[in-house]
Amino acid sequence: MATKPSQPPSLRFGQVVIGPPGSGKTTYCQGMQEFLSHLGRKVVVVNMDPANEGLPYSCAVDISELVTLDDVMEGLKLGPNGGLLYCMEYLEANLDWLETKLEEHSDCYFLFDCPGQVELYTHHNSVKNIFAQLAKWNFRLTAVHLVDSHYCADPAKFISVLCTSLSTMLHVELPHVNVLSKMDLIEQYGKLAFNLDFYTDVMDLTYLLDHLAADPFFRKFLKLNEKLAGVIQDYGLVSFVPLNVQDRESMTQVLRTVDKANGYCFGDLEERNLHAMMSAAVGADFQFTSTLGVQERYVGDAEKTVEEEVMDL
Repeated sequence: MATKPSQPPSLRFGQVVIGPPGSGKTTYCQGMQEFLSHLGRKVVVVNMDPANEGLPYSCAVDISELVTLDDVMEGLKLGPNGGLLYCMEYLEANLDWLETKLEEHSDCYFLFDCPGQVELYTHHNSVKNIFAQLAKWNFRLTAVHLVDSHYCADPAKFISVLCTSLSTMLHVELPHVNVLSKMDLIEQYGKLAFNLDFYTDVMDLTYLLDHLAADPFFRKFLKLNEKLAGVIQDYGLVSFVPLNVQDRESMTQVLRTVDKANGYCFGDLEERNLHAMMSAAVGADFQFTSTLGVQERYVGDAEKTVEEEVMDL
């Protein structure tokens, strides 16, 4: 008697949360888990970082059950960077373990909290191969790349972040959303040279080059910076969504962008819960106004500058 061919698994949606160390990946996963739970979306978090200890969220799948960074460093006499690379290669070699763990949560939305080592997403292939295998298991994922917003206050660091973001987008090969995290703290690192839209939309970078040219240290690297800015603008792929993880409207903006990227559609119940949550937020500890105030202040400053230039003419 012929056996029926096995049915492919149903579509599962989620986010792979990546970014450099300290960009707020774990905090984002905790905040997004709580936010989605309030919407009525059944969500689980998968810890893919073998160095992550003392997780603040409830974790459904934890790579530390398979391998930990401390054990690798001690057993193979590797440093933290080499140890992380080995851990990802070990996970890639044991994907059957990951598949078994994920099958226990087949009807959920997934948040993958990934390690913070930049080279894992720019030129090392293990994480890329793991993401590709998840796609074969019928996962529809969006890469959420977090970048600390304080880099906007330093033109040289911002260009570096743009290069890293572009390299990551091209290497990971997933629908991609770049996020400027910790927007509520952005002004603690200094006044921005331009309005916020300049950084989120990645506008004409020649203005940033002018700022770099004024610095004696970077003046000698002007041609290099011009070429880097040219590469970023020629691709035209990098832009950012601002995020304050403590603010519901900001989280909604990020979630809608992510869902649009991977094809997830709101259900009617979830849409109603979202409207109810946003209505209840009015008058509460709602911090989006402070972030919006930053943006409006810089837009206002830019408009004043334009008016002054017109008057001078």
